[in-house]
Amino acid sequence: MIGVVGGMGPYAGLDLLKKIFDLTDATCDQDHLPVSMLSVSHSISDRTDFLLGKSKDNPALAIADVICSLFKQGATVIGMPCNTAHAEPIFNEILNRIPNEVQLVHMINKVADFINENYPTVKNVGILSTTGTFISNVYPKCLSQYGLNGIQVSEEIQENNINPAIYSSNYGVKAHSNPVTQEAIKGLHKGLKYLIDKDAEAIILGCTEIPLAITDDEINGIPLIDATKILARALIMAFTPET
Repeated sequence: MIGVVGGMGPYAGLDLLKKIFDLTDATCDQDHLPVSMLSVSHSISDRTDFLLGKSKDNPALAIADVICSLFKQGATVIGMPCNTAHAEPIFNEILNRIPNEVQLVHMINKVADFINENYPTVKNVGILSTTGTFISNVYPKCLSQYGLNGIQVSEEIQENNINPAIYSSNYGVKAHSNPVTQEAIKGLHKGLKYLIDKDAEAIILGCTEIPLAITDDEINGIPLIDATKILARALIMAFTPET
């Protein structure tokens, strides 16, 4: 079956499940693919805090435990709806701790593949993300392998607008996922405007909380790339490569 590492955050896991179901070519219950999600948020420390040095607890250990549990349930193709967990200090440690039989789909690589294949004329790609993903440069590094220029927001906008839109206990998406607050949406739109002004030709919604708040396919004619949706498609394709 397909395995989903939930809890990073919980609604991001639900969003990935929904998109797997939405993208599956099914006309009845029995056509849907077997999927298992394990959401144990309390055991997985914050990825951004680890990358910022605020926590010494590498979330890779708990994530690997979840993956091993999913594998025991029968999951062989597994995805993590958390962009920040793909930063090398976390992702590489996960790989060291999971069975070789597990195919852990790398969301960041799949997003770069998608842009390269579907938007061949695009060169400048904007990125909205958590501060952990921001400082790890995981997206710019990956995009550069395709000759793409990854553009991130300024440190000021990241600190004052994007990070609070995700993490604020008063209005951030992690605290208020359903419905998302207008203040969080407003903060994310400031990031979008900055990237557009910097000539981004496509923009990656590079935190799995962001597609909960920004549901449009484009803004001002510029494609918005939903990393969660791309991960869902990649999991389906990996599980059923014949389709």
